[in-house]
Amino acid sequence: MKEKIYTIPVTDAFKNDCECPMCILEKKLEDENVEYILGPFLMEPEGRMQTNEEGFCQKHFEMLYNTQANRLGLGLIVDTHLCEQNNILKKLYDKNEEILKKDSQISTIKNLSGKITSKQTESKKFVDELIEKLDKLNKSCTICNRLNKTMDRYVDVILYLYFKEEDFKNLFDSQKGFCLKHLKLLLEGTKKYLAPKETAIFINKLMSIQIQNMERIQEEVNWFTKKFDYRYNDAPWKNSKDALLRSIQKLVGYSNLK
Repeated sequence: MKEKIYTIPVTDAFKNDCECPMCILEKKLEDENVEYILGPFLMEPEGRMQTNEEGFCQKHFEMLYNTQANRLGLGLIVDTHLCEQNNILKKLYDKNEEILKKDSQISTIKNLSGKITSKQTESKKFVDELIEKLDKLNKSCTICNRLNKTMDRYVDVILYLYFKEEDFKNLFDSQKGFCLKHLKLLLEGTKKYLAPKETAIFINKLMSIQIQNMERIQEEVNWFTKKFDYRYNDAPWKNSKDALLRSIQKLVGYSNLK
């Protein structure tokens, strides 16, 4: 297989003996993005505009902080992100403050009578607007967005290589399946990047591999539980000593399990 720059990370990940090669691919990307955010990205005006608007999810805030690589840089990012979010919330509140004050003076008797005024409706709209804004912020993350875009491109590469490069097809067919998160990503990719005939061929092979290996990992974790029974004290562990860890990763993807 003649490797090109965009295929190398994919083929490298698929050469690992693991429960999900795409987890290895994504973890490498994630670590690179954490390093990049605290380095060159910090000095890019467009990058700062992005982090000001999107911020980070809890997981990636933890990763950024725990690197301890550039606390000043992270502090600058958090400072301007807070400024932007505070400004948005303050504008929303200032715009609706008078409505809230008026609605708070409505008599209890009138309220209980069920006569809802238009101003009460406006207060409710303000609450809905706040919830919508906070939901959007809670679901946004600069690193997640960058990962999602790159992983989607890698899915395109995987599907392309599967049908164009025999070496990669053999490598793919020898895998132990994927975590359920990345199984879904591959399935979604077939709808975007494959023709109907190719989709049927790929899904048939993918699901055959997946089901076989989901059953395998279940049997391994089942044997793991049996080893806690005194009747199995002298029985070999087989391949089950780390089956609990691998089964969790099979279900939810890469996890920083201690």
